[in-house]
Amino acid sequence: MSARKKSTLDLGDRLLRCYASAVHDVLKGMGHGNCVLPPAVRALDPRVKVAGEVYTISGRIDQTVSKHETLLRWARVLSKVPAGKVIVCQPNTHAIALMGELSARALMVKDTRGYIVDGACRDTDFILAMGFPVFCTHTTPADIVERWIPDEHLFGEPITIGTVTIRSGDHLLGDRDGVVVLPKDAAAEAVAETERVVSTESDMRKSILAGMDPEKAYLKYGKF
Repeated sequence: MSARKKSTLDLGDRLLRCYASAVHDVLKGMGHGNCVLPPAVRALDPRVKVAGEVYTISGRIDQTVSKHETLLRWARVLSKVPAGKVIVCQPNTHAIALMGELSARALMVKDTRGYIVDGACRDTDFILAMGFPVFCTHTTPADIVERWIPDEHLFGEPITIGTVTIRSGDHLLGDRDGVVVLPKDAAAEAVAETERVVSTESDMRKSILAGMDPEKAYLKYGKF
């Protein structure tokens, strides 16, 4: 990609043109090896990718709140999250779904790039039909009503999924291989280097398809 073309794309758009394995390799080489979310966090639709700047939310089980209070506070979450981000949620439970059809539609209206949750999703047929990128660990019909509340005072604060701490302002890329998180201070450099790696791999691929010996290809390109 030319430098002029790159300048017209934001970091999230450029990242979307990469793939998670290449980004991981680059980050590992930069000293950020602990950057991959647990393999249970998967795309509802493996054909759909998500990339962009992160905004974090979290919450917890609370069975003392009313139906009205539960839904009001969740609606407030959808209202407060900034537009154009990838929302990453640590619900601290796997018992209930923290994403459904109407919530996904509300986020799409805000140009949200996608939603990643260390937990469950529901209404999956509708979400798949929308094409909205959702990554989750599993699905369940169980909802949040009278069961869960958001930690609104912690919105935008660091969360942890598996062994990876995720901060608002980080970037991430999710594809069918999984989700890789780029720390804020390393994201621009990592994306630029990944673009170089992807270009090199493309050249190597063409050489292998043209009959180049694998050992010679490795010695020439330094990849495999």
